[in-house]
Amino acid sequence: MPKLSTKRAVFLDRDGVLNVDTGYVHKPDEFRWIEGAKEAIKLFNSLDFYVFVVTNQSGVARGYFEEKDILALHKWIDGELRHIGASIDDWRYCPFHRDGIVPEFSMDHPWRKPAAGMIKDLLQSWPVNKDESFLIGDKASDMAAARAAGIAGYLFEGGNLLDFVRSILAKRSSHG
Repeated sequence: MPKLSTKRAVFLDRDGVLNVDTGYVHKPDEFRWIEGAKEAIKLFNSLDFYVFVVTNQSGVARGYFEEKDILALHKWIDGELRHIGASIDDWRYCPFHRDGIVPEFSMDHPWRKPAAGMIKDLLQSWPVNKDESFLIGDKASDMAAARAAGIAGYLFEGGNLLDFVRSILAKRSSHG
């Protein structure tokens, strides 16, 4: 396998950033893209970023759906992105929650945001330039996870994700 080059990465939350957060989304027919989300991913691809998704999925612990449902949805999302020439490099999800009802997932876990476990795992698994990398999330727990991992975090409060990404990239390029 060829050695991957070190490059910057974007860590994207899923629900509320890539798709409208309607609560425990786990099937393609429930998934509604945030305006500009697919195009934002394609822009990151074109700028040679690694694109990662880090998402809490406590619906597994709560018994609403199973891990296979998350994996099937992520495979479907990958297919949707392929249609426009975009891709996500890697996914991390946390199915754990201390208030869950499914015993093997009913616990605190270092991957559950606001902890930084998912981000740290990706940083160890991929050759990432951490200083040039950042997270986009829609909750305070996302920002806390970014801080705990030692990367910048940007709070997306809705609207067009592509426009939001362009403003982040413009700010970052004017500071560096």
